[in-house]
Amino acid sequence: MGDTYEETPRVELTPEAAVLLRRLREEHGPLMFHQSGGCCDGSAPMCYLAGEFRTGGADVLLGELVVDGVAEPVEFWMSRSQYEVWSHTRLTVDVVAGRGSGFSLEAPEGVRFLIRSQVVGA
Repeated sequence: MGDTYEETPRVELTPEAAVLLRRLREEHGPLMFHQSGGCCDGSAPMCYLAGEFRTGGADVLLGELVVDGVAEPVEFWMSRSQYEVWSHTRLTVDVVAGRGSGFSLEAPEGVRFLIRSQVVGA
């Protein structure tokens, strides 16, 4: 049926990231992530209100993150060009101290989401 690689989640959350997502969900409503390949915040996933960032043919839905205490899954989108670079990588969304992009919902919190990666299936 499905191969084991596809059964392994492509993107996961650290417990700290899940706590922050619960807080952001309570404050703002349904959420989504988008990971671009841009130069400035390209390594930082951006957290938006669900549907606030328009996705299309240039994007890939990498996964739907299930977060305890959040009613709906949090979609994780990636630009297709970035996906091609990271296609054999398992990603973990983490949160670290510091200021990220002003466009991402966590920016006022004094923290930022960050991607940690691990090559798989190589």
